[in-house]
Amino acid sequence: MRKTSKVIALLLVLLMAFSVLITGCGNSTKSDQSKTSENSSTQNKTETTSQPVTLDIFQFKVEIKDALQNAINTYMKENPNVKINLETVGGGQDYGAALKAKFNSGSEPAIYNVGGPQDVATWKPKLADLSDTKAAKAALPGTLTGVTQDGKIYGLPFDLEGYGLIYNKQIFSKAGIDPSSIKTFDALVNAVKTLDSKKKELGIEAVFAFPAKETWVTGLHLSNAFLSPEFDGDVMKAFNSKTVDFKYGDAMKQMIDLQNKYSVQPTASLDYSTQVEKLFGTGKVAMIQQGNWVYPTLESLDKNFAQNDIGMLPYPVPGYKEDSYPEGVPMYWAVNSDKPADVQKAAKDFLDWLYTSDEGKQIVTQQFKFVPAYTGYNSNSISDPLGMQLFVAASQGKTYGWVFMGYPNNWGQNVLGADIQLYVNGSLSWDKVISHAKQAWADARK
Repeated sequence: MRKTSKVIALLLVLLMAFSVLITGCGNSTKSDQSKTSENSSTQNKTETTSQPVTLDIFQFKVEIKDALQNAINTYMKENPNVKINLETVGGGQDYGAALKAKFNSGSEPAIYNVGGPQDVATWKPKLADLSDTKAAKAALPGTLTGVTQDGKIYGLPFDLEGYGLIYNKQIFSKAGIDPSSIKTFDALVNAVKTLDSKKKELGIEAVFAFPAKETWVTGLHLSNAFLSPEFDGDVMKAFNSKTVDFKYGDAMKQMIDLQNKYSVQPTASLDYSTQVEKLFGTGKVAMIQQGNWVYPTLESLDKNFAQNDIGMLPYPVPGYKEDSYPEGVPMYWAVNSDKPADVQKAAKDFLDWLYTSDEGKQIVTQQFKFVPAYTGYNSNSISDPLGMQLFVAASQGKTYGWVFMGYPNNWGQNVLGADIQLYVNGSLSWDKVISHAKQAWADARK
């Protein structure tokens, strides 16, 4: 996926250039835009089935729950024969377990989410081939690698996301720290110590809010930064590997220790909502490990703060890349192949509308605040500072790929993440964290 990451970065540059061209052409006349929009809307209506159909969507992304419901309402208004029910399970809840429970209950959704090759292997009997969708044809090269098998495409990317250390600009400024100077792990440590020494002056409880209770933060995202180089950033290499060596395990321990030591305590019970909303969103901590997906939440708390007072530091991996961000596709939309043909078609039509129509593109970038994983978007429409920062980093080659979608089933959260939770509260040694994780990976791949 290092190659994939580079391809994505190159395509983003080309997309940006292409978008400038489109923007220039698009300014010709408002009436032309209006006609295009009208034609697009008419086309969407005529392409959907004329018979009444109900779609149940079961999705994980809590940050877009309200915006997605608004998009669904708009679509149903334009397509009165389609009724869409939305259910969201995510944030601090285990979407994978909830999805299995959903299917086991007999209430199978028409549209749901899969994460990559491991999920495709698990859900393949329930996955429709999406190769014939407009969205699949528009997806950026490299973004479909983890959901393509035997020439069939089983998922459509949500967006491109990246993460790092989101910081409060005002706190950094008061502490006399220039965030642009933090390009290595050593520089990060120095900044953390400075912030910690000025806690009272800065009015903060701690430097970090490290949510070790959220095993997806530690077992998936944090570990990904240090396992990605071991698999050359290639999710398929991770998926096909019989073993994991933790070549960057010492660096991983250093990052965990740093965040844990200088965090609001106790970290083992600190959850996502507390981290993002109660601590970072209110200025009680200076930094959090999160990604651009938190922007809508922060914007809902304080629009001015979200728009002007936050930035994202790189996620340093000593010995590999220290001035870069992990970036990839967080999740894919899937269509249930066990649903009747008219339901599957209606599901594909909705997803095509969402990602390829003019109206849908506006929703994706302006309301979801997504960095699009598709061609045909105007780069100027990326409206939040975190998304734009990642866009620029990708164009400069300062990203590396996500591999955690290639981990064995439940390994990242239920094994590694759970053990890290024990490690930060002193119940498990680091050596045992690593040895258990290695053994569990090997056992899962036998």
